[in-house]
Amino acid sequence: MKKYILILILSLISCTNETKVHQKIIVIQPLGDFNIEQAKNVLNKIQTINPNVVLRKNIPFPKNSYYELRNRYRADTIIKTIKNNIGKDSVIVGLSNKDISVTKGKIEDWGVMGLGYHPGKACVVSDFRMSIQNKNEQFYKVVLHELGHTEGLAHCPVKTCLMRDAEGKNHLNEEKDFCIKCKTYLIEKGWNLKNP
Repeated sequence: MKKYILILILSLISCTNETKVHQKIIVIQPLGDFNIEQAKNVLNKIQTINPNVVLRKNIPFPKNSYYELRNRYRADTIIKTIKNNIGKDSVIVGLSNKDISVTKGKIEDWGVMGLGYHPGKACVVSDFRMSIQNKNEQFYKVVLHELGHTEGLAHCPVKTCLMRDAEGKNHLNEEKDFCIKCKTYLIEKGWNLKNP
């Protein structure tokens, strides 16, 4: 009888563990001469949604990411390089003060504020195209947007949602929070967000 009770308890424990969502470790990787105080600000804010955050020392931009013709760095090349420098249960976000770009449709070199694949293990964000007035707030919104992509979220049609597609413009002051649908998705992924 004791044997059956022990098996029942172990079964219940294993079922409970399966439903608990494991938060990924978020690795913050400043690139080039990115300001360390700005990186610490991002770290402190991310810790409110996930305490498993690591801030690394600055590293140079990958040499093959520099696009000399436009004096900017290729976001896709940065992602391909930094994604190999993290553990299995981690995601890495590169932080840049330099302009970044990616190929978009027929446009070979499209300037962006951030890039993240969905789902993915890496993303990169640049403050180069953000307004000076609200730069820190805008920067953090794009960090959340790109981390949302790494969790599997696509762009959202809700104009006030942080997952809204920039479409070549800066709408960040209009974006307030994740919409109910995106927020619910991220909570299910283990993000510590207030319930909608």
